[in-house]
Amino acid sequence: MTVMQETATETRDNYLQGATGDWELVIGMEVHAQVSSESKLFSGAATEFGAEPNSQVSLVDAAMPGMLPVINEMCIKQAIRTGLGLNAKINLFSIFDRKNYFYPDLPQGYQISQYQHPIVGEGEVRLDMENGETVIVGIERLHLEQDAGKSLHDQDPDSSYVDLNRSGVALMEIVSRPDIRSVEQAQAFLTKLRSILRYLGTCDGNMEEGSLRADINVSVRRPGDPLGTRCEIKNVNSIRFLGQAVRYEASRQIDILEEGGAIDQETRLFDARTGETRSMRSKEEAHDYRYFPDPDLLPLEIPETLVEQLKSELPELPDQKKQRFVSEFGLSEYDSDVLTADKEAADFFEEAVRGHDPKLVANWITGELFGVLNKQGLDIAASPISAVSIGELVGLISDKVISGRIAKDVFEIMLESGKSPADIVEERGLKQVTDTGAIEAIVDDIIAANPEQAAKVKDKPKSIGWFVGQVMKQSGGKANPAMANEILRKKLGLE
Repeated sequence: MTVMQETATETRDNYLQGATGDWELVIGMEVHAQVSSESKLFSGAATEFGAEPNSQVSLVDAAMPGMLPVINEMCIKQAIRTGLGLNAKINLFSIFDRKNYFYPDLPQGYQISQYQHPIVGEGEVRLDMENGETVIVGIERLHLEQDAGKSLHDQDPDSSYVDLNRSGVALMEIVSRPDIRSVEQAQAFLTKLRSILRYLGTCDGNMEEGSLRADINVSVRRPGDPLGTRCEIKNVNSIRFLGQAVRYEASRQIDILEEGGAIDQETRLFDARTGETRSMRSKEEAHDYRYFPDPDLLPLEIPETLVEQLKSELPELPDQKKQRFVSEFGLSEYDSDVLTADKEAADFFEEAVRGHDPKLVANWITGELFGVLNKQGLDIAASPISAVSIGELVGLISDKVISGRIAKDVFEIMLESGKSPADIVEERGLKQVTDTGAIEAIVDDIIAANPEQAAKVKDKPKSIGWFVGQVMKQSGGKANPAMANEILRKKLGLE
């Protein structure tokens, strides 16, 4: 299957190059986001992750006879908040339907969902790509539905077990338009959507816990042709896996079409062990589910005043925060994008930057700190160094108490000891040398030891950098670099 994965390669126009020419990749997504709520969509059962199997199941979730669903108001508000965060239309009238199908872990034999009248209509997500391109991905709809339970096939060699803890958990299904044209755009879309949900507090976005899952509709076509037949890849739960799944599936389809075959519309699964997709079942259409309005639930009528209230309470979202970081702090678009991609990182920066050089703070967070966190597999909430300490470290550099080189040593000691940067500098005698006489003495020694290089500096002024490096080395990084440069220029006759 390696040949298949290597058949298509991306060109500069986001086209995939097959054996017979270019192909365009077309992607749409259906993202299932678990609503942040302490109870389920139609019952009061808890939603906490990791509970003992079947310990969070009400009579409604288990579909006991005579049990009636009751809408969770919090879930409705969370869906509206999400719609507003996606710049989408909020439908003041919506209906819950029964979507009929059989799974062993679906006790009712149907799923309460929404079909023709979803709670949220059209919206959009803006993607700022690394190559400078801006992509707008349309949102077709957002509807609420209840999750099914979970079948467990690895507990017994002869039997499967059913855990209904997830049965009835509220999900928002966010459906994009087929506006995505590359693997990078697909990954950027899911990343940005997750970021928006986390900023809003409507979904925690923990893909490893199943709180966010994506069904990816993939098709290919010749540039300019009508849309091709799509295949749906179910339940992808990582950004990395999304990229692998789309690349494989696109290459598989291109191979089939170039050999004269046709694509069967079907549902496929991604196998993370092999990096391949495999057929699961033929793709169902809406009529296969026999949708009809749920007779136990009245149509949902949302007061416009509630929508306006929720809109007024929205937090600052990633795009807004990014532009504020550019205008208020003078950061580059890139730095602002990196810092605002995650709400906790943005909050960390804003705490660290108080009274300090914004660009320097951003550099230390996105460079040194993120490097450590990535290496240790931590998110910024678990950072071993606080935002206040990062700010203090930058302050010591700005005030010329320590040099940038010494700051890196202090940073390493902060990681190990947990002490404040000021205490470390004081205890270890790391303050920057600003005594002109002391620096002059070092400069004189270096020039005396390297007469030939000193004589050549006038012809090659840039070589003064070597002398500055020697001063920093001999002073243990404590010499003020600007003062060292100024003294060297005088001593070497460059002024």
